[in-house]
Amino acid sequence: MLRAGDVLRFAPDEIEDFRKIGLDFDGAQTRGDIEQALAQWVGTLNEERPDLLEKIAVAMAKAKGIPLPARLTRVR
Repeated sequence: MLRAGDVLRFAPDEIEDFRKIGLDFDGAQTRGDIEQALAQWVGTLNEERPDLLEKIAVAMAKAKGIPLPARLTRVR
C-alpha cells in the first residue's frame, strides 16, 4: 500500500491477497473506503462465521494487550 496524503493505492498483488480472505479493496483510494470495505467484511463474518470473527477479535485484543468488552447478546 502506498500513501500520498489521504490517498491510498494498492498493488494488484495486494488486492489479490486481500480478496483471498474476503476483503475487496479494489477501487479503495481513501481511509474511508478502506473502513467501509472492512465494515462490510466484518458484517459478513458476523452473519456467516461469528465464531471466526470472535477468534479474530480475541487475537487482535491479545496482540494489543487490551481486554475485550463484555459479550453482548444478539437480538434478531
